[in-house]
Amino acid sequence: MINPLPTNIKLQGSKARSVRADAQRSSQALLLAAKEVFATSGVDAPVREIAERAGVGIGTVYRNFPQRADLVAAVFRGEIDACADAAQILAALNTPWEALDQWMMRFASFIETKRGLASALHSGDPVFDALPHYFQQHLHPALRGLLDSAQQAGEIGVDVDAAELLGAVASLCMSARNSASGQARRMVSLLMNGLRFGAHRDSSELSTKPNRKKDDLVPPAGIEPALREESDFESDASTNSATGANPANKIEG
Repeated sequence: MINPLPTNIKLQGSKARSVRADAQRSSQALLLAAKEVFATSGVDAPVREIAERAGVGIGTVYRNFPQRADLVAAVFRGEIDACADAAQILAALNTPWEALDQWMMRFASFIETKRGLASALHSGDPVFDALPHYFQQHLHPALRGLLDSAQQAGEIGVDVDAAELLGAVASLCMSARNSASGQARRMVSLLMNGLRFGAHRDSSELSTKPNRKKDDLVPPAGIEPALREESDFESDASTNSATGANPANKIEG
């Protein structure tokens, strides 16, 4: 017969699980608060502002993230994961082009709200050393899959490198960061529309468009009389040429 655990040990185990759950909730609250604060105030925002938004004390912030860089890196990794996961969700719910376009707009928003992140990544802090590889490892395959699907569907007409497209969109977003609201997204939209140049859609889709016969073409109002007059003039000129008459003599007479 197995002796049951003493009551005090059971209570200690339950308390430990409760502490871990509380710590997990605090960590998630901090990440969400930091994401929102970074979007409005940049990654150099005061830690007190993040703690207040999360509803915790500053001590809780430093227990979870001993350095500011730890918190910045954790937020960045979390958003990379969410952006990469969105590719499959969008692909399942949309056409290849719509999925690609919507995902690129999501990526643009991700870059647009990371004020000060570029400086942080180049600060020399070793906490950030692994982030560029993490970015490539997760986002490049996500975009490559969307590009391949759009190309196979004939919805884009150029062979685009995923890394180059991500870099181009990031550059557009950073250059337009201090411009009018929405400018970055408009620029990205123009870039995306350029990918459709030379696209070859499925032949069955093209064949659904009705073929218009020559007789079905109706000239715009005002054009038909002019065409008739020109035709009559050409007919008169042809007759005069055959009879040797000079049209100019008729005018002079």
